[in-house]
Amino acid sequence: MDFDYSPRTKELQARLLAFMDQHIYPNEKAFHEEVERNGREKGSRWIPTELIERLKPLAREQGLWNLFLPRSSRAPEGLSNLDYAPLCEIMGRVPWAAEVFNCSAPDTGNMETLERYGTEEHKQRWLEPLLRGEIRSAFAMTEPAVASSDATNIETRIERDGEHYVINGRKWWISGAGDPRCQVYIAMGKTDADAPRHAQQSMILVPADAPGLTVLRPLPVFGYDDAPHGHCEMVFENVRVPASHLLLGEGRGFEIAQGRLGPGRIHHCMRAIGVAERALVLMVQRLSSRVAFGKRLSDQGVWRERIAESRIKIDTARLLTLKAAYMMDTVGNKVAQSEIAMIKVLAPNVAQQVLDWAIQAHGAAGVSDDFPLAYQWAGNRTLRLADGPDEVHRNAIAKLEIARFSSTKS
Repeated sequence: MDFDYSPRTKELQARLLAFMDQHIYPNEKAFHEEVERNGREKGSRWIPTELIERLKPLAREQGLWNLFLPRSSRAPEGLSNLDYAPLCEIMGRVPWAAEVFNCSAPDTGNMETLERYGTEEHKQRWLEPLLRGEIRSAFAMTEPAVASSDATNIETRIERDGEHYVINGRKWWISGAGDPRCQVYIAMGKTDADAPRHAQQSMILVPADAPGLTVLRPLPVFGYDDAPHGHCEMVFENVRVPASHLLLGEGRGFEIAQGRLGPGRIHHCMRAIGVAERALVLMVQRLSSRVAFGKRLSDQGVWRERIAESRIKIDTARLLTLKAAYMMDTVGNKVAQSEIAMIKVLAPNVAQQVLDWAIQAHGAAGVSDDFPLAYQWAGNRTLRLADGPDEVHRNAIAKLEIARFSSTKS
């Protein structure tokens, strides 16, 4: 077994770490200050920041652009899942950093969907400007009226009417819907409620300016609105789009979802490991600089135990992420579904525990905005729900294990 990264990945790692040190970490507070200033001076926090737009060309010049998309002639710089993993981890250390490199969700998953399942017309209209970082997109799946952990519950209707489809329904927690640059939604709904359970749903491309499409409100996460990106509730009311905007065909929504959500899930896990790694660094720095009861906190037994546990948990999650990425590259997402499900449970829980210990180490400062920990804790907590809650993934893992061993003799 070879546990080393490829030469290309090592070279990109060094370049990316230097970029983070020079441009990202020094601007963490400046990003949030610009969002607040836009709210005061321009009347809206939902305005793209000049900071990120200024950094994008620098990232592209340094070859740190569209690294997430493998096997695409439109993005020759794209890496395999295994090569991308350590780079995505580094980007994940700062919540807004991935956008600088055009590697942020939900655009990454949407670009992969368009590349895999879109027509040439779809690609020219939306994929090309997405790859250039000129527009943003959103993925509309979750609904407020049903338990969306079971996607067969989705009630949004996509009904054929001549040369168009008419869409009616309500969606929420639609990441990126608040961004004024959002130009297209990939929406999931039912085209045939009488078809077999997993053949009722379809996915369709909806232009953001389509009549009847309304963004109702942003949905804060533990009080953070994540402007200018955000997560929103929206309604589709008799939204008409050309029939040609349907992806693959009626009843193939689950097929597309599995192709999209596999990479999306593991990208979340890669970033979560980056969050945990940075939380550990901040925890150790804080413990080494504070004295209580006559000695440094880093010399206290309880904190040494937590530091050690953090390192064990982070490295465990990283190794499983790399295994899942390797399997996705070599045997495909379907064969790797157990590994993807396992890391989707493990990585966010590891990050949450390390973040919690880091907050505790900082005392009252840990829950303030003077450090990134509280904001990262809030964002990371959503990952135990996003792209399927822990319980659904645990159930899937158990089913695969039961199937694997039920046919063997003890």
